[in-house]
Amino acid sequence: MIHADVSARPAVPGDEEAIAAIQLACWRETLGPAVDALPSDDVRAQWAAAIAQPPSRDHRVFVACDGPRVVGFAALAPTEILALEVAPDHRRAGHGSRLLSACIDTLRTRGATETRAWSLEDDAPRRAFLESAGFGEGGLRRTLDGPTGDLVELMYRAAL
Repeated sequence: MIHADVSARPAVPGDEEAIAAIQLACWRETLGPAVDALPSDDVRAQWAAAIAQPPSRDHRVFVACDGPRVVGFAALAPTEILALEVAPDHRRAGHGSRLLSACIDTLRTRGATETRAWSLEDDAPRRAFLESAGFGEGGLRRTLDGPTGDLVELMYRAAL
């Protein structure tokens, strides 16, 4: 049986197109068609800036690849996983785990002993993924303005 080349790597300029498309597709799946009103050019520009000019040397963006195709991404701050998304048609193939491993390995290299990530309160698959990776609810919640109204997120923590 032939297996596709799968990997996770640091994002490079040019990856922002795929990252923005994946983010919008994931948001559309979770939040509905209101996401289509978001300016995709702005989303793409924000990812281009995050890749080429991160806010600090401790901020990173990683991508998951299936062969040459970018199928997922993760964004990492000094102690927090800011985003981790896999294209809906590429889930359950290990890409999320590879991205999470890239983030955890980077944090450990920096000497971090803990990290956190956020999940929408009603996103059962994401919560299950985080819990299966050793994250537990951290006892904090926040409310964000979303395109369809308030979005409630729960914070998850993991010891490294």
